[in-house]
This record gives sequence, C-alpha cells and structure tokens, in this order.
Amino acid sequence: MPSRDVLATDGTRLSVHDLGGSGRPLLLVHATGFHARAYAPLASHLARHAHVYGLDLRAHGASDRSAAGDLEWSRFGEDVLAALGGLALERPIGVGHSCGGAALVLAELARPKSFALLYLFEPMVIPAPARRRAGVERLADQARHRRARFATRAEALERYASRAPLAVLDRACLAAYVEHGFVDSPDGGVVLACDPEDEARVFEAALRCQVDERLGELDCPVVVAFGSSSDRFSRDVAAATAAGIDGAVLAAVDGVGHFGPLEDPARVAGSIVAAIEAARA
Repeated sequence: MPSRDVLATDGTRLSVHDLGGSGRPLLLVHATGFHARAYAPLASHLARHAHVYGLDLRAHGASDRSAAGDLEWSRFGEDVLAALGGLALERPIGVGHSCGGAALVLAELARPKSFALLYLFEPMVIPAPARRRAGVERLADQARHRRARFATRAEALERYASRAPLAVLDRACLAAYVEHGFVDSPDGGVVLACDPEDEARVFEAALRCQVDERLGELDCPVVVAFGSSSDRFSRDVAAATAAGIDGAVLAAVDGVGHFGPLEDPARVAGSIVAAIEAARA
C-alpha cells in the first residue's frame, strides 16, 4: 500500500495512501479519530470502478499535527486541496465520512470544480438551527477519556472488538484501524496516533465551522448518504445538508449506522458505485 507525503499550506506534513484500483481517481477522507487505511476494505470493493487514494488529515494516522496545533476545520479543507495538488489529481470523485465529508465540502468551496462528484456519508455539516453544543461536548468528553495506550496492538484489537462503539466495525476495517492507528512507544507498548486531546479538539472545532451557511454555493454533483440505523439527529442533519445543496441527492444505506463505511464496506461501496454511475448518465 504505497504512501507519499504532501505538505499543507502551513507546512504540515500529510500522508496520502494509494489504496489501489483502476479507473478514474477517487479521494477518500476519513472520520474524526480514524485514518485512511482503515477504509482499505471499502477501497477493495471500489477497485473495478476507481483508483482510490486515502488522505490522513492532520493529527490523524501517519500525518503530523501542525506545529501550532491548529485543528480548525478550515485546515482540513486545505489538507484536501494539498492532497489533490500533491497527487496531481484533476477533478476526482470525493468520498468523505463524517468529518471527512465536511473537509471535502470545505475544499470544494475554497476551490470550485475541484471534484467531479462528492459522495458524503453523514457529513458533519451541522445546520445552525440544529447545532447542539451538548452533543458535541459529549463527543469531545468521550474522546478525552479514550484509552490511549495498550501493551500491544493485539490487546487493543481484542478490547475494541468486544465493546461499543467499535465492535460494530467490519473485522477487516477494525484490524486495519488498529494496525495503522497506533504507533510504537519508545518506552514500550503502543499509543494512539490520534491523541485523544486532539480528537476532542476536532469535535469542539465543529461548533465553530459554519460551512452549512455556504452549501448553496456548491456547484458539482453531490450525494448525501445516511445509514438507516443511525440516530434521528444524524439522519436529520444529512437531510438538511442535502436540502441545502441545489440538486443534491439524499441516499439511504440500509442496515448500517454512522460507522457505515467501516461497518459494512461492501454495502456502502455499492451505494458509492450507484452514485458514480448515476453521475455518468
């Protein structure tokens, strides 16, 4: 799985991974706390339809955190544009999950016509009337209390596979998340690549991201997908996001929740392929 580094506008080193496949380019951007290589099983189901690249946003996976610790969501949009430039990708398909979906929207708004199609699975684009500080603060608090250190990756995998919320993940996705989501500690054991404090700050920065107010400026085909098993708030946010984008399609993916692309990669890949084929028609 070849990887290469690109530099964001502020000099932060970002890691981009070639997840394989053939055909038109597709850039995949992960959810908060995850990393691109956790989505390798999803990419494998897209291999006949696209050449998939995955970006690790700053402070995630193999990418660096910025020297200033800047985790504002506008920076994530810049990270996406840096990946496009570093790989010389011209109008690829963009697939984003949660925070990754918002990052793609921010990139497209900053540089229109960067993408030929955006497929956004429950993008964290919270409309102002529905913005719920308590909910975001709960996610941040949970992140801060996340266990960051294990003796081995095997111990981490066993723990995650046996309890919520990650027990719902496809086993191959979970294994890839653990394999590449931890780094070896000099004093023994392994630690999360995405520091829990950074993850918490990413959630808190969502409260300051007002990308929902600019959705009407998007001028490329957009599919907003949601899991039929997701909670009501997530489904409502997806619907509101689609409603704010002229011509956007709202698509339900049966049998999955918010972790959909990592929960049932084959099913979500089918939804992505359908979106690609519809855009060609």
